[in-house]
Amino acid sequence: MDEVFTHDLMAYDGLKILQKKDGFRFSLDSLLLADFIEFKLRSKNLLELGCGAGAVLLYLSLKTKIKLLGVDIQENMVKLAKKSVKLNNLDKQIEIYHKDIKSIYSLFPTSSFDIIVSNPPFFKVNELKMVNQNEFLSLARHEISITFKEIIVSAKKMLKTNGSLYFVHRASRLEEIIKDLQSENFVIKRMRFVYTKVGNDALMVLIEARYNANSGNIKILEPLYVYNLDGEYTDEVLRIFHLGDESYEKKL
Repeated sequence: MDEVFTHDLMAYDGLKILQKKDGFRFSLDSLLLADFIEFKLRSKNLLELGCGAGAVLLYLSLKTKIKLLGVDIQENMVKLAKKSVKLNNLDKQIEIYHKDIKSIYSLFPTSSFDIIVSNPPFFKVNELKMVNQNEFLSLARHEISITFKEIIVSAKKMLKTNGSLYFVHRASRLEEIIKDLQSENFVIKRMRFVYTKVGNDALMVLIEARYNANSGNIKILEPLYVYNLDGEYTDEVLRIFHLGDESYEKKL
């Protein structure tokens, strides 16, 4: 039987999350993405494509009271996410569904969401010599069940005009990301590069893109550094963790 354990998601907010010991666990990029998301007065709902165990949605419950929905193709992860939602008494705000992102239009009406969020698989299958033998880890980290372009296409179907798509990805794939967004009529509005520490190349990039929006006026935010020169988390990352501790899983 798969071993499941309870983990503190936010240190002083009391949020808990259930995770599989041998499965993909929430990581730093999930929390950085959740912190990057901005809510506007007109925002009524949010959909996460590939919600996993629900870390991003749980975090966002601290920032907004709007309806938060998530979908994931892995049934075991969906079950864990639902249990975490119930554990935190967030049943009225957060709903989780078991669904393939590519057929999301059969679950919700098209053009019905103000915000869509995704922490997509970072790696192409042929980028690594061996795909992780653990199926759950492989699906979360590699473009096996869905590609980044397919996520954008699904987001396009679900977003209202001028709706926002938020995601995090490897900075090394930025050229491809920009081309894919432009091909589906998305315009980048905000971007922030994430570095492990000063002096290193950018590892990840956080992006807000809007569907059918006017082009121009991209806002490039100041760099986000994960570690200081002493190897400790920077003050900003500790703020995002809400005074998190060293037990957090790192994907960097």
